[in-house]
Amino acid sequence: MYPIQKPSRSEFVPIRHLSYHVLQWGTPSPDKTPLVMVHGWMDVAASFQFVIDALKDDHWVIAPDWRGFGLTETPDTDNFFFPDYLADLDQLLDHYVGERQIHLLGHSMGGHVATMYAGIRPERIKKLINLEGFGMPATRPAQAPSRLAKWMDELKALQRGEMDLKPYPNLEAVAQRLIKTNPRLGSDKAHWLAQHWARVNDQGEWRILGHAAHKVVNAQLFKTDETQAIYERITAPTLCVVASTDSMSQWWKDSYTLDEFMQRIAAVPHLTHAVIEEAGHMLHHDQPAILARHIEEFLSLQTVI
Repeated sequence: MYPIQKPSRSEFVPIRHLSYHVLQWGTPSPDKTPLVMVHGWMDVAASFQFVIDALKDDHWVIAPDWRGFGLTETPDTDNFFFPDYLADLDQLLDHYVGERQIHLLGHSMGGHVATMYAGIRPERIKKLINLEGFGMPATRPAQAPSRLAKWMDELKALQRGEMDLKPYPNLEAVAQRLIKTNPRLGSDKAHWLAQHWARVNDQGEWRILGHAAHKVVNAQLFKTDETQAIYERITAPTLCVVASTDSMSQWWKDSYTLDEFMQRIAAVPHLTHAVIEEAGHMLHHDQPAILARHIEEFLSLQTVI
């Protein structure tokens, strides 16, 4: 089992009628800019443990489980609305830091949420770090009828139980599932993460801590012109980190490429890039020490805008 270096503190806070689970590391202080980390789709806040262990300084880190993931309460819903993540983050910051600026880091879906939030509330963000937060492929208005039809069909499939997440017989099976998804993940880290990624139920089955409704397609089309307009409003120095292994070609083929994302993110005014070698999409698992170095070097820069 992976030996953690920096234990987290777990608590539940009320956010928008939900009991939100939040992990914190480090020592809160009025002299520190809080570092808020938000995880990706079908992940949990504990996923950042490896990179936090690799950070050299004592950062005050705040990391929530998104609604319907981890130990955060799942709303009574059959689908998830993307703007809810933005509103949840907004009120989470109200709760923990008030009017103070933060450093905001997000991975994957969380990276896209963080980048959008930084353009919507630019005054709240001191520095922004996007870890493979690509967003979605561009769409056309003509796709709206079929998208809405697919959304309604998937709601019915969810109600029939056809989209339920697979149960696992034991913790070892959960760990092996994590390794199958990411072969770079060491067995020690997989076994540690498995106990945070899943929980055993009354029947002795291990269930992933992610609501099946997250698998339902978004009813609304992804609008790149709106995304670009939000990116352009970001005032914080921004670090965009990608892995040397291009995951997008596996997911989207030619419908959305890494080059296309790079063209989009170029709309962010004060942008720098970093590439993590020998890493895939879960770069915070694959190369936590290298990523931690990039994070701390970026946060220490005295940038004048």
